[in-house]
Amino acid sequence: MDRTEPQEPATTADAPLPEPAPDTAPEPAEGGTPSPEPPDASAPDDAASRRDAAEGGAPPGVPSRAEPVAVRGEASPSGPAGAGDAASPPESAGGDSAAVPGGQAGGRRGPWGRRVRRTVLAVVLLLLVPLLAVETALRVNYMGDPADGTYTRDRDAMWLGHAWVDGRKKDADVTALAHRLKDTGIRDLYVHSGPLEHDGTLPKSAHPRARWFIDAVHRELPGVRVQAFLGDVLANGGPDGLELGRADTRAEVVRSARQVLDTGYDGVHLDLEPLHSGDRDYLSLLDDLRAVTRDRDARLSVAAHQIDPLPHLHSVAGFFADHPKWWSQKFFGQVARRVDQIAVMSYDTARPLESTYGGYVAQQTSLALEVTPPTTHLLMGLPFYYESNPSHWGHAETVAAAVRGARLGLSRTDPDRELFGVAPYIDFAATETNWKEYREGWLRPDAS
Repeated sequence: MDRTEPQEPATTADAPLPEPAPDTAPEPAEGGTPSPEPPDASAPDDAASRRDAAEGGAPPGVPSRAEPVAVRGEASPSGPAGAGDAASPPESAGGDSAAVPGGQAGGRRGPWGRRVRRTVLAVVLLLLVPLLAVETALRVNYMGDPADGTYTRDRDAMWLGHAWVDGRKKDADVTALAHRLKDTGIRDLYVHSGPLEHDGTLPKSAHPRARWFIDAVHRELPGVRVQAFLGDVLANGGPDGLELGRADTRAEVVRSARQVLDTGYDGVHLDLEPLHSGDRDYLSLLDDLRAVTRDRDARLSVAAHQIDPLPHLHSVAGFFADHPKWWSQKFFGQVARRVDQIAVMSYDTARPLESTYGGYVAQQTSLALEVTPPTTHLLMGLPFYYESNPSHWGHAETVAAAVRGARLGLSRTDPDRELFGVAPYIDFAATETNWKEYREGWLRPDAS
């Protein structure tokens, strides 16, 4: 992840982005065999480059929206160069074919060529069969109907861009935002107020209009909390980034949290990426931050990586990438027990079909519910943006599929769970279709 966020329009009007043209990429027919592109854990997480660039060019630390780019690696079944049928031998004067050295008739392949072809075929099958099995399982996971009552608990959240606290937004924008959020379940706003410096400090110049925005939201939307969304890219052994292994850096992050709470924020929302599963320094930082937020009667929330969709996938991916994408379910639970809210970044999955994406969200919801204590508020991220690339197929990763997947996972795992919601990402990239699918799929049927 680099230190940029997606470019938000410079205007102060709260107009949604224009609706994208329908995706012309054909979706595999229901009866056909989908050809999913397997995730490549070696690809860098470039999500923040789409997110932070918009906010005036630079805030990092936005929820990552990048799945590793798919690896394409089919070996040619034709074997090595020169393998195959030999040229027809010349005929003898008597009309008989000339003898081929070794006693082989012309056109017959040797045992070495057959071994190569069989090996190539075996490798292709070893790659494709598991992928097809996974995609089939996800499609099955998307089947069925969500349980009655699995609608909003009025505990949703939303990520907001940096323009709300840097001076670009005005009173009219807050009024429009309040109108948009009226009668939804959104009760927490994670407004980008950083980024943190690599040493953990936070310049006050990063959010000069924070106090104005907090007061305006409290006036226009009583009961809605405003949390300071802080983040940075982690060094993880690289030349640049925040180093969680340094005690003085963690102490500065804690001081930055106190600073935003002094400004008037209702909580701290932390997003540090890419974060390795099992990072003990991160858990230590959360313990220190929780002590501060509890003392101020404020909320501590985090943006969380996805959970291993296959056992130990993060460990396998670690052999091929410096920054594996997933967390173990155990580590996810360790994080969830240390915070008030945990929001899964359940987008940028590289799933090629709406059904497999929805099935993936259903699986992620169940995995998260199994290890999140009932006292911690769990949220599933919704893709309120449109892109089409190998990590995020716009025709597949829809809000409708994400909402239905979250409801299916909730229905199968803990349908009566009260501290549960969804979290749209992000306000300035949202389309009318995104809002429509959120309302129709997640709000109660009698909601206006």
